[in-house]
Amino acid sequence: MNLVVAAEGKPHAVLIRALEPLRGLGLMAERRRKSPQSRELTNGPGKLTQALAITAADYGRDLCNAGLWLEADGCPRPSIGRSARINVDYAGAWAARPWRFYERGNRYVSVAPRD
Repeated sequence: MNLVVAAEGKPHAVLIRALEPLRGLGLMAERRRKSPQSRELTNGPGKLTQALAITAADYGRDLCNAGLWLEADGCPRPSIGRSARINVDYAGAWAARPWRFYERGNRYVSVAPRD
């Protein structure tokens, strides 16, 4: 899932590769056919979209409207790690840029950090 974070026509986006499920675990588990406690519930881009029932029909959806949104979780700010991007070998030198951010120690991070 990509979130566009700039004005139309500006190629600025954030790829959400994983998330820590805090609510709706039962429904996510049903969609993924996994245990609600499974790390495999949302620890990758495809898993995350399947768990949240995000499909191609959501392409271009405005997160300021009903149906799909982001919200603060109320948890203390985590320790954020930074590393090279992953699974983008086609990007050449850009693949090595430290543009991957993740919560250190979170079991739902999609691929073990390399930093």
